[in-house]
Amino acid sequence: MRHFGHIPSATRAGLFHREPVDFTSDSPARTLAVALGATLYSPATRPRLADDVRKQAARGVVSMVLCLEDSIGDAEVEAGEDNLVRQFADLAAGTVTDADTATDVPLLFIRVREPRQITDLVDRLGETVRLLSGFVLPKFTADRGRAFLEALTQAERTSGRRLFAMPVLESPELLHLETRAETLAGIASITDKYRDRVLALRLGVTDFCSAYGLRRSPDMTAYDVKIVAHVIADVVNVLGRSDGTGFTVTGPVWEYFRPGERMFKPQLRRSPFLEGRAEDLRTALIEHDLDGLLREIELDRANGLLGKTCIHPTHVVPVHALSVVSHEEWSDAQDILRPEQGGGGVLRSSYTNKMNEVKPHRAWAERTLQRAEVFGVAKEDVGFVDLLTAGLAG
Repeated sequence: MRHFGHIPSATRAGLFHREPVDFTSDSPARTLAVALGATLYSPATRPRLADDVRKQAARGVVSMVLCLEDSIGDAEVEAGEDNLVRQFADLAAGTVTDADTATDVPLLFIRVREPRQITDLVDRLGETVRLLSGFVLPKFTADRGRAFLEALTQAERTSGRRLFAMPVLESPELLHLETRAETLAGIASITDKYRDRVLALRLGVTDFCSAYGLRRSPDMTAYDVKIVAHVIADVVNVLGRSDGTGFTVTGPVWEYFRPGERMFKPQLRRSPFLEGRAEDLRTALIEHDLDGLLREIELDRANGLLGKTCIHPTHVVPVHALSVVSHEEWSDAQDILRPEQGGGGVLRSSYTNKMNEVKPHRAWAERTLQRAEVFGVAKEDVGFVDLLTAGLAG
């Protein structure tokens, strides 16, 4: 799989200075953590879940979470587990494999409620566990997380399959100021112990807002809700450092969407934007409550987050389009990391519009080139609107 792999090769060639690379569920964890992109959530109870997974993969989705937790009712859990086993069998029956590696489904994760579900589901999945990349662990703290991670380790041993954890940071102990520092320290300790199994950390901003009876409007980003913004800052401060101790931290969910998965297509088909005017598409985005999403994606990256939790397919392409590295970013990163600059210093950028400081900007440059590997580098004259249009048309 690869990002923008669903669009024609000729279109990709016109968009990218360097195209996104291929990756599989067996790629290095460092690659997969960056490649998650827009992780689409789906209730585990959907009766045609296997078909949904295939359809979303064909539209460019590369990571999905099949949810047994908040997205379904308490009385539906057992039926959801049974459905997952059936749907994985359906997926496996139609999957082309190469050395037991799935090649036509996204990275699949199951969001569980309790640790016992991890070992039970892995046992019940049998050989179809090869389609599973790991588990999402809700309301994660050091105490609660330990049992989840121990169960994951056991499931990995019995299945012979590498399985990743994606803890969700959403507990009241993390939100409340008087317990936040201790909770963060505990999470840092337990995730460091299981570092090889923790792929990324996810933020449960909806739960944060719930603790105070808040809900942001489509005109506001998570960063406009100061209680939430402070938690995000502290999570990145402790768990997102670039010194080798940090993890990939993904952006929070955007709750708003309009009915219809093809909601942009009419605007794009009749739009003068196709002749070079971006304002028409911008208007369409605002009308469909996605202007806030675009601002939040930009703020996610500015605040050290990468990727995003998504609950609607129409959010996926904007997340991926804004994850592509611009030619200017790539040029700056390349200049900063040239071997001859190892001693530091200050350089004028290739675009002659800024100064690049070699030592302070090194970590940024390294992260930028990691993102460039999996999302690609846009051509010099290609912008977000071009990438969004191609992604939607694909």
